[in-house]
Amino acid sequence: MEKLFHSLAASLFIAFISLFQLVAAGKGSFDDNFSKSCPETHFKTSEDGQIWYLSLDKQAGCGFATKQRYRFGWFSMKLKLVGGDSAGVVTAYYMCSEDGAGPERDELDIEFLGNRTGQPYLIQTNVYKNGTGNREMRHMLWFDPTEEFHIYSILWNDHQIVFFVDRVPVRVYKNANYTNNFYPNEKPMYLFSSIWNADDWATRGGLEKTDWKKAPFVSSYKDFNVDGCQWEEPYPACVSTTTKNWWDQYNAWHLSDDQKKDFAWVERNLVIYDYCKDTQRFPKLPEECWLSPWD
Repeated sequence: MEKLFHSLAASLFIAFISLFQLVAAGKGSFDDNFSKSCPETHFKTSEDGQIWYLSLDKQAGCGFATKQRYRFGWFSMKLKLVGGDSAGVVTAYYMCSEDGAGPERDELDIEFLGNRTGQPYLIQTNVYKNGTGNREMRHMLWFDPTEEFHIYSILWNDHQIVFFVDRVPVRVYKNANYTNNFYPNEKPMYLFSSIWNADDWATRGGLEKTDWKKAPFVSSYKDFNVDGCQWEEPYPACVSTTTKNWWDQYNAWHLSDDQKKDFAWVERNLVIYDYCKDTQRFPKLPEECWLSPWD
């Protein structure tokens, strides 16, 4: 199965190259692209400045955000997560329309939920519209994300939001604007990442607490890539009929055949929680749950 999966992943990568223009790497230094929000002692870089290290201890965590806002595009980063006992620690990689958890924010979340040593990392995704979320999904990963860097990406256009791990689609969220209004497609967003303590909920529902004797907890980042519509006032269209913006062309509105094969494998083997199947929380399921990710 593993060989089959890697074969599918390889074919997916080849299909991506043939269908779409590859994303352009973010140019310049960290300070050219991002602003950070943490003590200087909690942010370090490699000697060449190409790898960034964010640390968490009992005093503080760390985070950074793009200086530029975007509306639609492809957003990608390589991360290596905290190794060992990381219970209670959350590494977040997400997009948000506000610098802070504002009550009217739109948000696209990828959160990595820490674990006790030997237990698998979980990846949680969520979608917010005007401050309301409750669209959680949780997945296992098919590798140890603490051993080396892996690519985590978001494709966002007016038709779908797709969360990718190593270019494998793990979640598809479709625009249901003809039936409801729970799709974040109007507000531009910054891209953020952070490491913080969430031991009130992150590991086994908060039963496993952060062991501060193991601090500092360090997550690593490199190779920020973005190919998207930069937001400029006045309100830009940010939707193109040219081939330049591949992320907003017809082929990016749907999964390709190879992506569907990988997505089916993920659905069968890696899904831990899906809000669309939680009838206790949602006796009446949100209307987007009735949309097919395969269309």
